[in-house]
Amino acid sequence: MRIELELKTSESIFDPDKVLVKVKELEFLSEQSDFWSNQKKAQGTLKELSLLKKKLSTIDVLSKENDDLLELVEIYSDEDLDDENIGELNSSLLSLIENTKNFEIEIILSKKEDVNNAILSINSGAGGTEAQDWADMLCRMYFRYAEINNFKCEFLDRLDGDEAGIKNCTLLIKGDFAYGFLKNENGVHRLVRISPFDSNKRRHTSFASVSVSPEVDDGIDIVIEDKDIKVDTFRAGGAGGQHLNKTDSAVRITHIPTGIIASCQNQRSQHQNKSYAMKILSSKLYELEIEKVKSKEAEQNSEKKEIGWGSQIRSYVLHPYQMVKDHRTNEEIGNVDSVLDGNLKILIDNLLSKIKE
Repeated sequence: MRIELELKTSESIFDPDKVLVKVKELEFLSEQSDFWSNQKKAQGTLKELSLLKKKLSTIDVLSKENDDLLELVEIYSDEDLDDENIGELNSSLLSLIENTKNFEIEIILSKKEDVNNAILSINSGAGGTEAQDWADMLCRMYFRYAEINNFKCEFLDRLDGDEAGIKNCTLLIKGDFAYGFLKNENGVHRLVRISPFDSNKRRHTSFASVSVSPEVDDGIDIVIEDKDIKVDTFRAGGAGGQHLNKTDSAVRITHIPTGIIASCQNQRSQHQNKSYAMKILSSKLYELEIEKVKSKEAEQNSEKKEIGWGSQIRSYVLHPYQMVKDHRTNEEIGNVDSVLDGNLKILIDNLLSKIKE
């Protein structure tokens, strides 16, 4: 039995030679005596260097996997394959395809901010308890997504609903490329189901909005003038420990020129809450600048506009049938429970790939 194998590798979208040149340039800079004279710039350089080295290491691993597979093909090319041989080849091929696809997605995330942590906010829409319960379901979905994909997730702010669910919350999702993977979750998420809060068991449609910003780090300059912000303190409420309710430790910061509001109440002191609120505000202002650039690009490219940041990006239907549909790619998934349990990877990866096209 003769086997012919043709694989598309990541080298078509990734040039290791150019990256190696860049690595050497950054290494040279890091060895200069005045490298740490600008600490923020130095940290940004070292972060970029680390990421580029990681990419080179990944391409080496993929190349080795490819060579090993081709060697197996050569060994078996003139032999009659039994079930064990076919299983070994199939397993190796699937592993290489999956690892290559994951690397290609990582290469697509080439924006400076893509590698950063993500600050994700969820706000329930109109509809009271129904919408607040849906916002809580989305919150759990993103916590589970973070867990499945080895990100860390924590609350920065949370306002519980009057009867159930949450009115809004803000999450910090930590890990390399957390923002890059989650940035396209921006928009309105729609749920259709038989309401558990309706005694007549009628079908309800609920909405919640999601916004995602990159956590601003030392590599991103955002200047916020004291005269442009208003800081309010208030007594924290909701889950978080009795100490939260004894003092006005929660902080709300309003950016006067844009009207953007950032708040935090989940830390133990007013100082910590203010620090995190400023971080959220910086991230939202940076995301605002990103949106301005994207709007200009969308005007110039109608194809990108079709899959851009729309109002209703995804529908989750639990009745009368079960389906999750992404309205930007028209992709449909029948296993709604799996998606709501955090298995968003296929939706996220496919959208990233289509946007790249």
